[in-house]
Amino acid sequence: MRGEVLIPAGVILIVAGILLTFIGGAITAGSQSKDKGEVKAAGVVMIGPIPIIFGSDRNMAITGVVLALILMVVAYLLFYR
Repeated sequence: MRGEVLIPAGVILIVAGILLTFIGGAITAGSQSKDKGEVKAAGVVMIGPIPIIFGSDRNMAITGVVLALILMVVAYLLFYR
């Protein structure tokens, strides 16, 4: 692929990610006033090939592990094939 395809695709993905973040925040803020339930969260930080996984409970941490494995496979397929 050439840069003429990849650069606009990257910009579109970045803008879509920012928009989804704002939309998700607005939806969450609107639903928190009605629902006083428990919030669960997990995250994965990739530093090179090494994942750092965190979560608010065991199930969310397992979800983070699965996401880290998927990210590692995608990185391998993109950069080492």
